[in-house]
Amino acid sequence: MLEWLQQFSATALVLAASAIAAGLAMIAGIGPGVGQGFAAGKGAEAVGDYKENNNNITFVMLLGAAVAETSGIFSLVVALIVLYANPLVGVEGTGIVLAASVLGAGLAMIAGVGPGIGQGYAAGKGTERVGQRPKYQGLVVKVMLLGQAVGQTTGIYALVVALILLFANPLLNLL
Repeated sequence: MLEWLQQFSATALVLAASAIAAGLAMIAGIGPGVGQGFAAGKGAEAVGDYKENNNNITFVMLLGAAVAETSGIFSLVVALIVLYANPLVGVEGTGIVLAASVLGAGLAMIAGVGPGIGQGYAAGKGTERVGQRPKYQGLVVKVMLLGQAVGQTTGIYALVVALILLFANPLLNLL
C-alpha cells in the first residue's frame, strides 16, 4: 500500500488526509453533546422539582454546558485549520509522513470526548445541587468550574499535540 501511496504527490496526500482528519477531529463533538444533554436533563429535572429556583438553576446549567463545549470548539478549530489553512500543504518532504501528521492531528482531537462528557456531568450535578440548595450557588459554581477546568486538561493536551503536528512537527526535521 505504501508503494501505491508514493505515486501521489505530497500535496495530494496531505489534502486527502486533511479531509479525513477534519472528519476525525469532529468525532470529539460526541463528548460535549452527551455532556450538555446530561446537564440540560438535570436542569429540567431540577426546575420541575424546585420551580422557585428556576433562574439559578438555568444559569448554572447554561454556564456548565458552555464550559463542556470547549473540547468541541478545540476540535472545530483543528478541523478548520486542516481544511482552510493547513501549514503542511506544499511542504517538501515524504508525502506519507506529511499525510500521517495531518491524520494524527485529527485523531488526537478525539480525546475531547472525555472532557466533554465529564464537564457535562459536573454541570448536571452542579445544576441539580443548586436547585436543592440555592443559598450555596456560589460555592457550588466555584467547585463545578474548578472540576471542569481540571477535567479539560486532556482536551488541551490533545489540542497541543494536534498543533505541534501541524505547525512545529519534529518529525519533518528527521526526513
